[in-house]
Amino acid sequence: MKKLTAVFLACATSLLAACGQGDDPAPQAGAPAAQKIVVGLDDNFPPMGFRDESNQLVGFDIDMAREAARRMGIEVEFKPIDWSAKEAELNGKRVDALWNGLTITEERKKNIAFTAPYMANHQIILVAQASPVQAKADLAGRVVGAQDGSSAVDAIKKDTQVAASLKGLKLFGDNVTALMDLSAGRLDAVVVDEVVGRYLASKREGQYRVLDENFGTEDYGVGVRKDDTELLARLDQTLDAMKKDGSAARIAQQWFGADIIK
Repeated sequence: MKKLTAVFLACATSLLAACGQGDDPAPQAGAPAAQKIVVGLDDNFPPMGFRDESNQLVGFDIDMAREAARRMGIEVEFKPIDWSAKEAELNGKRVDALWNGLTITEERKKNIAFTAPYMANHQIILVAQASPVQAKADLAGRVVGAQDGSSAVDAIKKDTQVAASLKGLKLFGDNVTALMDLSAGRLDAVVVDEVVGRYLASKREGQYRVLDENFGTEDYGVGVRKDDTELLARLDQTLDAMKKDGSAARIAQQWFGADIIK
């Protein structure tokens, strides 16, 4: 995958003007006709990115990425990846960006360059409706599930007292499978991003309960390779414009029923 460099520099002035008008930007004369960004994602991560009944990729981050690419005058391709290997996929140049509820952490900053945050999130604890678990302290001696490679795992381990008290931490390829194990009684709780957990719980009304306590607040950002400075700058500019003109808020309203843009 070729880096998106010259096209961003060549088109910067005209694209910014076009973005302010909300029109599709016209490419600069002599710029390559087909420029593309490949976005890596977990395609089983509703409502951020997942497949609908027709097997089409949909979701909040899908809509955000499509709008950003439209404004930047480039094509976007979505590539499902093993989320636990996301940094290898990015730095191996099999994808150009990670855009799928990616939490900004100091550890990840060592290998990934992040845009400014576009959403705040919590790591919530989901339990079965009839579970006796009411607080984090009640997780002692119990089995907790989380998605492998997710920030939920980091959040649990960061709370050393709770982590040490667990009977086990079971990792899953995706949150949907983890919740299936919770429903089947093979788990006592699942730790998951709030935007994802509440969405999934709403689809199974009465099955799950969200604890008042959580494992902390974090920010979502788009991740790119550290040497893709032009791409990072263009994404930051475009996301900022989407926040200011209200288009990001409109996308959030469609998926969450509220403006949760940061």
